[in-house]
Amino acid sequence: MAVAVAAPHPAAVEAAEAVIARGGNALDAALAAATALTVAYPHQCSVGGDLVAVVRPSGGEPQAVLSIGAAAAAVDVDALRAAGPRMPFGGPQTVTVPGVVAGWAALHGLGASLPLAELLAPARALATGGVAVSPGLHRAILNRIDAVRADPGLSALLLDGSGEPVSTLHQPALAETLAAIGRNWRSFYRGHLAHRLVEGLNRLGSPLSAGDFTAHRAEITTPLVAVDGDTFWYAAPPPVQGATFLAIEGSSDLLADARQAQLARDALLGDPRNGPIDVDGLLLRTQSPFPPADLVKPAGDTVAVTAVDASGTAVTLIQSVFQSFGSALLEPDTGLVLHNRGSSFSLDPDHPGRIAPGVRPPHTLCPTVAVSGDAVVALGCQGGRSQPWILAQVAGDVLTSDDLPGLLARPRWIIGAREIDREVPTLLMEPETPGAEELTSTATGLNLAVETTPSPHDDAGHIQVSRLRSGALSAASDPRADGVAAVI
Repeated sequence: MAVAVAAPHPAAVEAAEAVIARGGNALDAALAAATALTVAYPHQCSVGGDLVAVVRPSGGEPQAVLSIGAAAAAVDVDALRAAGPRMPFGGPQTVTVPGVVAGWAALHGLGASLPLAELLAPARALATGGVAVSPGLHRAILNRIDAVRADPGLSALLLDGSGEPVSTLHQPALAETLAAIGRNWRSFYRGHLAHRLVEGLNRLGSPLSAGDFTAHRAEITTPLVAVDGDTFWYAAPPPVQGATFLAIEGSSDLLADARQAQLARDALLGDPRNGPIDVDGLLLRTQSPFPPADLVKPAGDTVAVTAVDASGTAVTLIQSVFQSFGSALLEPDTGLVLHNRGSSFSLDPDHPGRIAPGVRPPHTLCPTVAVSGDAVVALGCQGGRSQPWILAQVAGDVLTSDDLPGLLARPRWIIGAREIDREVPTLLMEPETPGAEELTSTATGLNLAVETTPSPHDDAGHIQVSRLRSGALSAASDPRADGVAAVI
């Protein structure tokens, strides 16, 4: 079966091609690509991170998969509050239970045709045989060189004897972990692999226990939906920011609505397990003044994989370590880079995203799928908290464009403050952004500073798109990343 695939690294699409050749469908392709990325792109995703996806089975209703790890049952919230006004940026207290593996298993159960072990085989081969360090990974190592040097696990993986970035990654411990997952993925949460990882986490200072791993479950649920004309857009519900994208998709005043949606998200997003979430507020169905949040920057953060096959099955899969190299900790026995998703918790006891034992943090991941008549689109991106407005800038054309690569190359804007290394809320535009003069005027009215970057930049996101339209498959990968797209 023909499959369109897009991913931010060539090794991911090569992995997808290998399983498609053995009869794989869109789910198989997305999973093979995603597992390969945990080997090739450790600054952006890992087996030690989280996963969120939206899947539209051929002829069926879309579903959302949320495999988001929770804080430890033994987390000392009082000590964290005593240490400062915000969660730590990295380190062991920001590591929540990794959800990726349970997410892979959940997606596999939605209609993959090949055994999970076969889908992991290309990733295992990369980990054993080595994979070249891409330009994006090289930049990430240099950007976080102090953190890399400070952690024995990361420095052993990423640096040579002189302390400079290596040219090839060799990851035998990770290869063993992937092999164990292929034999029995449940061992990651309630078996020998879980115990090895917990022991390593505890040595690093994490309060996570074997019981925390045993308690983890991937959630398969109904996605949120918004209708724009004859197009149905689907996105994942809280604690993911899918509602923020749906609130602004199709907006006639995108920047103004994005700013309101940004403030609503920062004030209202949290885990429904920890109390009611105001989804209507997130969708801007109610209007309230929200105070700006004091945020830190999640650089690198995410990979998106999209796949659509000739049957109409569509997958947008996003997995993440949040900050580049996550918590800046690599557990040596398992070879896992550990995410820092816990840094997104609020220490405010009245905030919906407050930290508590067994609670999931607010999440930036924003996978989407659109269905319109006989067309289906899988759309996702890297871009931290800016993902909703990054996607919204292409969503209006992604179903109809005859030039998907050109659409993704089009200059874009984002808004943010600390999360984009700015001291005040700022509209940041790439050169020649369409409507720059009008955007500048709107930004001034919203009390946003305005800047233009000298060239396209990573903060504007790495969009991946796959599409089936009128029986024809197509795909595109953002030129800001190291990726590639193909119809296989």
